[in-house]
Amino acid sequence: MDSTFVFYCILIILVAEFLLATALNFLNAQKFKDPVPKDLEDVYNIKEYEKSQAYKLTNYRFGILTSTFSLALILGFIVFGGFNWVDQIAQNSTDHPIGQALLFFGIILLGSDIINIPFTYYQTFVIEEKFGFNKTTHKTFILDKIKQWALTLIVGGGILALIIWFFQTAGTNFWWYTWIAIAFFTLIVNLFYSKLIVPLFNKQEPLEAGSLKEKIEHYAANVGFDLKHIFVINGSKRSTKANAYFSGFGKEKRVTLYDTLINDLEEEEIVAVLAHEVGHYKRKHIIFNLASSILLTGLMLFLLSLFINNPEISLAIGVDRPSFHAALIGFGILYSPVSELTGLLMNYFSRKFEYQADDYAKNTYAATPLVTSLKKLSKNSLSNLTPHPAYVFMHYSHPPLIDRIRNLKA
Repeated sequence: MDSTFVFYCILIILVAEFLLATALNFLNAQKFKDPVPKDLEDVYNIKEYEKSQAYKLTNYRFGILTSTFSLALILGFIVFGGFNWVDQIAQNSTDHPIGQALLFFGIILLGSDIINIPFTYYQTFVIEEKFGFNKTTHKTFILDKIKQWALTLIVGGGILALIIWFFQTAGTNFWWYTWIAIAFFTLIVNLFYSKLIVPLFNKQEPLEAGSLKEKIEHYAANVGFDLKHIFVINGSKRSTKANAYFSGFGKEKRVTLYDTLINDLEEEEIVAVLAHEVGHYKRKHIIFNLASSILLTGLMLFLLSLFINNPEISLAIGVDRPSFHAALIGFGILYSPVSELTGLLMNYFSRKFEYQADDYAKNTYAATPLVTSLKKLSKNSLSNLTPHPAYVFMHYSHPPLIDRIRNLKA
């Protein structure tokens, strides 16, 4: 296996993934004007449905532009020696392998993010603004970027430095140590995400006393769910779209409700959404997802250990000198088809788990308020009611609304 062969493999993978994604998006777009299923006819009125169609079409066209630009950028960077140019800067700046890797990835990630800022800005302040979703101010937009860069530098840089140190001290067995370290880090993030990360971007407050809190606590007691932490997050700071999520486990488990969810739904509907989230916990979906994530990380690291010492992987992206950090780029692209397959498998389980959580909410609370809440949430986010089955299979982590409604009514 020489670098030329690997180079062409990388090009084929990048182009093939682009063509597949473009074809799926095209098929999905052809379904935009399909008749709305009978069970969903009450989601939109005529004006609202026209608005949802326009929103989907706008995002589809914008997605074609951004994906084409991204492909051209990465191909150009490989073909015209962009990675080698960055690698030369890193080599000339320091002789330390960890320092070189941090500088190499720092330049690439920061440069890529800066290049993509106009697209992110347009998505937020033009498209989302036009359709009434955006609540982000320019100040929040800038601060979010700075915080994201800081987190990437501290957390991402720290993990990368640790991985390289393991590689230097343990050779190809580095993947064991890296796997253990990442597994530990994943557990910590899952336990304390709401305490450590969320406050950097959003304000969280305990749900105030009142009828909603009483109903939630009454339901939790009925199903034997020890729920001491119910928080409200100011999601309206950035968008009108609503959400709720469950995080942590054991004594650290908590439910977080977006303030937009509380504003959009009736109290019974909010409890039904909560019952769905409790269903995920009761059916051990959170543990399954956590364990699966750790196992898939181990698989990726094991495969990385088989390729990382092959200089052709580095040379294939155009650098003059093989290195750990250059090999990471080449391996990342070569691994992407495997990542797609594991992603398909995880999406399959995720859709299955959503049905199970819906069933749990139906059996322990009621189906009707969950049905109406799902319809309202879909309406308020201008969701696609007629997605293409192939697009659902490849990308959806949740079943389409019509399938969830039919399951709840069964």
